[in-house]
Amino acid sequence: MASDERKYFGTDGIRGVATEKPLDPETLVRLGQAIAQIFIAKRGRHRILIGKDTRLSGYMIETALSAGIMSMGADVLLVGPIPTPGVAYLTKSMRADAGIMISASHNPFEDNGIKIFGADGFKLPDEKELEIEALLSNGVSLEAKAEPGKVGKAQRIDDALGRYTVFLKENFPRELSVEGMRIGFDCANGAAYQLAPQTFRELGAEVMARGISPNGRNINAGFGSLYPEIVRELVLENNLDLGVSLDGDADRAVFVDEKGSVLDGDVVLAICALDLASRGMLHGNTVVATVMSNLGLQDILNQNNIQLVRSQVGDRYVLEEMLKNGYNLGGEQSGHTIFSDISTSGDGTLTALKIVEVMRRTGKPLSELAAPFRHFPQKLLNIAVREKPALESLPSVVEVMSKVESELGDKGRVLVRYSGTENKARVMVECEEAEKCKEYASAIASAIEREIGAV
Repeated sequence: MASDERKYFGTDGIRGVATEKPLDPETLVRLGQAIAQIFIAKRGRHRILIGKDTRLSGYMIETALSAGIMSMGADVLLVGPIPTPGVAYLTKSMRADAGIMISASHNPFEDNGIKIFGADGFKLPDEKELEIEALLSNGVSLEAKAEPGKVGKAQRIDDALGRYTVFLKENFPRELSVEGMRIGFDCANGAAYQLAPQTFRELGAEVMARGISPNGRNINAGFGSLYPEIVRELVLENNLDLGVSLDGDADRAVFVDEKGSVLDGDVVLAICALDLASRGMLHGNTVVATVMSNLGLQDILNQNNIQLVRSQVGDRYVLEEMLKNGYNLGGEQSGHTIFSDISTSGDGTLTALKIVEVMRRTGKPLSELAAPFRHFPQKLLNIAVREKPALESLPSVVEVMSKVESELGDKGRVLVRYSGTENKARVMVECEEAEKCKEYASAIASAIEREIGAV
């Protein structure tokens, strides 16, 4: 039986340094076999689609996974560099049994990762990941491997990017036009370096772009959503209407308005929520965000009689909450925005289309749409720990947290959790005064260090 102890999967697939476990060739072949065994239980020919971002190691990982998959008798559809949401869309539209995206998102090029989608285009639930974990640990059964005459083959899908571009354009209202708009993009030298500028140009916008010359080593290197100053400079120097900064696999976007203000995912959620609600299209009159989203989001939604539901950190958990209750808008502060009526994952280019749609429909510049949003001051501290016991089992930590929460009342928020990928505790405090946030966060962090701090 699969254990709840995870060795390979983190909060968003498998991550690591390319060529090192679990991203070494031997483990990758076994991973390909495990994925194939999980998804090809029924009879007939089976196809698993593989996409990637622009990292140099993508070639090695793609080849090793393909070898493992084909050894189990399944075919491989190779779609090349494409955003993560493109893999989700194509997996479903091409009726593949599963889809794999090779990417480490905003991480440097030395890192890489693997995200897996089911035939429905959704990321795998925990139980499926645990099944794969078990097969990786124990090995696939010998009888499950294909006979020599039944091994799979690989096929490159040359028009994959075009198919996805058409899908995106079809989701921009025909009664609206982007002609005359001037838009800046920073594509992080990543998966959307062609797709995002091309999509908006084909719709009629004037596009200026940076981060569109990938060489395998420069993905996220001073470009992308972690460096919004790049697109900010582009907007201000060229008097553009807005700027869009994507991460390496283009499943998230950070925006810059025409005045140069940087707008994170919380602001984007607020803009889209108010627009959908005004047209009676916000399901359940509810938005889903994570526990990390700023109190400012909750504040502006409350002012407009919109409910905020919080999930644990990770866009997959946001989506699970949305699907469970039929909500159609959710996202993360980091820039993942999910429109579940349209897509099965966060999509930076689609989010840009939605923001432009609101601008065109209302006739308002982006700065005016963002103006009602007020960020609450927030202090985040990371504390190295030697172990991760339940926080409620640490008396002094509980005591300090209770005192802080009592003093804040409904004017602030405390969140303490362990990192899912590192031996760290994360302390976040939000309130109306920046100095108070810092004071409260430091007090909680000190209590954690005394109890379980790393020596």
